[in-house]
Amino acid sequence: MGYALSTTVNQPFEPVLYAARSALVEEGFGVLTEIDLAATLKAKLDVDIPAQVILGACRPPLAYAAVQAEPSIGLLLPCNVVVRAIDDTTTMVEAMDPEVMVTMTGNENLAPVAADARERLTAALAALTT
Repeated sequence: MGYALSTTVNQPFEPVLYAARSALVEEGFGVLTEIDLAATLKAKLDVDIPAQVILGACRPPLAYAAVQAEPSIGLLLPCNVVVRAIDDTTTMVEAMDPEVMVTMTGNENLAPVAADARERLTAALAALTT
């Protein structure tokens, strides 16, 4: 089983980052955290990597249902969505496949939560290429 949902968008990084935030909101997620990985690595290690931002997305009803089914699931929340430049005109957007929660925990009570989250994340990714 793979661990990521992804899409490649034939657009530069900045517009895709903006569109990814918007697509997540359209699917009911809030972006709780945003880590500019490229800027952080430049500041801390003086190394350069292509633009890459990690969006910490959360949909509170799903988070609550997940915590009810598996109290330690917070270790896997929020859903990270990574937007990274491949080159000047191509951007990759990836999210952890929520089904991984079920596989990692062995808790089938998480299956409906994972399915809902997967459907929403898949729709958000699909919106980026339409």
